[in-house]
Amino acid sequence: MIGMFAALSAALAVAAGAFGAHGAAGPQEAEWLRTGGLYQLIHAVAALAIMSRASGAAVTLLVGAAIFAVTLYLMSLGGPRWLGAVTPIGGTLLILGWLWAAWIFGRKRHGE
Repeated sequence: MIGMFAALSAALAVAAGAFGAHGAAGPQEAEWLRTGGLYQLIHAVAALAIMSRASGAAVTLLVGAAIFAVTLYLMSLGGPRWLGAVTPIGGTLLILGWLWAAWIFGRKRHGE
């Protein structure tokens, strides 16, 4: 399931980036789409790369990327600006996902 969600996340990221490049209402909206798409795509690929050894961290990356990117996507489509206050929750989950992955990979390297 992680792989399927990561692949769908990557597809959404590409679509958001394309919309930002060709259909965004203005420069701020295009930037939100570009930023959301970049972060979502990077973390979808990362989740695919680590899902077999660090599934919990992979899920945390996907959830964090979804919250981060979707709030930006919604604002770019005219959603309320208060969603910008939710975006850092996704960013925090991204940081926690990376730290969790580092802990797992560090622990496995040293033979636990």
